[in-house]
Amino acid sequence: MEQYGLIGYPLGHSFSRSFFQDKFQSEGIEAEYINFEIPDIDRILEVLDAHPDLRGFNVTIPYKQKIIPYLDEVSREAREIGAVNVVKVVNRGGSRQLIGYNSDVIGFRNSIEPLLRPHHRRALILGTGGASRAVHYALQRQLGIETVFVSRYERPGTVTYDHITAETMSDYPLIVNTTPLGMYPHVDECPPLPYEAMTSDHLLFDLIYNPERTRFMNRGAAQGAAVKNGLEMLLLQAIASWTYWNE
Repeated sequence: MEQYGLIGYPLGHSFSRSFFQDKFQSEGIEAEYINFEIPDIDRILEVLDAHPDLRGFNVTIPYKQKIIPYLDEVSREAREIGAVNVVKVVNRGGSRQLIGYNSDVIGFRNSIEPLLRPHHRRALILGTGGASRAVHYALQRQLGIETVFVSRYERPGTVTYDHITAETMSDYPLIVNTTPLGMYPHVDECPPLPYEAMTSDHLLFDLIYNPERTRFMNRGAAQGAAVKNGLEMLLLQAIASWTYWNE
């Protein structure tokens, strides 16, 4: 039986596992999806050796960047983003090849694009992790939207939250949260922004999907902003993963 899976640490509840188990059952596909909760990326080799029927796996925190040195080939998009969340396992003549892709960029772009309006020409990206790189790639490289990274810490190429003013809000009507702030169970948290300066021109996209409406989204919506969570993005990137594994 073919196997697919997810590597990360910790994993807890896995959207990917439930999604693919439902897919396999509903479509009559003889395959299984396994969570591989490994405390160190080096353990990926043990996973591969112990599961010769593994045809592909997803990659989540904290290994989206750490997985890259173990790969034989990386797609152009994933290489430019600097993060991989899908790996295809190819067995040829007794040798094993690992090919890395980034489906986050597909999921995000296809989820946010229908909501964009002509005035959404500049965006703030909250956070600087692997997901933020995919968001930046989709917005700037694929959709032509100027982006600025926002971080809690001083670092090159970013601004800190204490530099975000009401004028900044006016200049950047698109805001994407790629941080875990507001994720269950810490539902009372949200990025420190001047929410009172948001208007109906703003679009807030939160990669979090649990809870369905984060405090970040609620505070924006209270000012008239359009809001969307990351559930559809997650669904679309999972569908893209399946395409990569089977192309």
